[in-house]
Amino acid sequence: MLNCRKTRIPGFNYKLHAPDRISRFLFVLVLGLLLSGCVTMTPALDLDESPPFKDQSRYSEALFGLGRMTTIYNTPEIKIQSEKIYDDTGASAPLATGGEIQRDITEIMKSSLNSIGGKVTFIEYDPAYINNQIATGYSKFENKLIPDVVMTGGITGFDRALNTVSDNKNFAADVQFPNIQNADGNLPPSDFVGLSYTDALKKGEAQISLDFNLKSFETLAGIPLMSTTNSMVVHKALHERELAVSIFGPTFGLKGSNTKVQGRHQAVRILVQLSAVQMVGKYLAVPYWRILGEDAQEDSTVITQIANSYFRMTEFDRLVNVQQWLYLHKFNVDISGEIDEKTKVAIAQFSQAKGLAEGSEISLELFRELYMNVPLDDETYGRRLYLNRLLSQG
Repeated sequence: MLNCRKTRIPGFNYKLHAPDRISRFLFVLVLGLLLSGCVTMTPALDLDESPPFKDQSRYSEALFGLGRMTTIYNTPEIKIQSEKIYDDTGASAPLATGGEIQRDITEIMKSSLNSIGGKVTFIEYDPAYINNQIATGYSKFENKLIPDVVMTGGITGFDRALNTVSDNKNFAADVQFPNIQNADGNLPPSDFVGLSYTDALKKGEAQISLDFNLKSFETLAGIPLMSTTNSMVVHKALHERELAVSIFGPTFGLKGSNTKVQGRHQAVRILVQLSAVQMVGKYLAVPYWRILGEDAQEDSTVITQIANSYFRMTEFDRLVNVQQWLYLHKFNVDISGEIDEKTKVAIAQFSQAKGLAEGSEISLELFRELYMNVPLDDETYGRRLYLNRLLSQG
């Protein structure tokens, strides 16, 4: 450890005979730079104590929002199960990348599906547990729920060195003092005073990809178009700085580095949560992208399903659905299946607000706009519960 008040530089008892004032100035400058580093030579080390916290990502609230959306849209109930989901790339092996990603992400998918709620019920896949419960007599299988669909998938891509960028800055200078000797007439190991500085920055990118599919529990066949592939780029950066000073042979210096790595495990969690929202949203044909943020894009699969539903319905069924959605849009219409005066006024006002062509017929454009833009606030949630009570009473 260097003590600035008592430091003596080895071999520094030399007489300077060079008359050059510039050389003298550079010598004093280099010595000052060296000694100014003394304030940082005794490093302070403090360990931060962090309390436990709830692990939240940008899609944690979206899972809950999807559950409320299934209630507001009054979708059919869905019982969903997840198979074991693993890393299919081998990148999770410690010898491959040091275990930068998880090997088994089943629990993340299970917690994601179970966080949705609403009309979505998660059923765990654990045959050993069920068999043990039956053997002990604690439970019987006939009382258990049977899944409708099964989630399958895994980590299908991990490109570790997708992109690497380096930026290095180097500076070096030295001054020679040829006529230096100590009191005994001995020469120093070197007659140079030097200064070098290095600033190195290195950035790297990696890409993680996940694939998921839905299949029917009854037939074990894949459900057409019910698949998703999501990728995420994660970053890593290393910044190093080094200062070295040589005075007549001995070299002193300072060195520091800072490394930041974007969490690979957290990135996988985000991708799993996003995929869960997408898969359930697609299957139930709700505009799930509305709860993913302003940068989310519409899903063409859901748009197609809405159009298919429109063409399969009779005029009466279309009108009943439109009246329900108008009620959710805060229009106090009756769910009668008839185009009464309240319904006409509500359709005209909504069409005008959305810039649609006005008319008494239920067009595909009106049908789609009403469905895709149902409000998702608390008042709409309450209106749906009230509407369900009225419909249940006939």
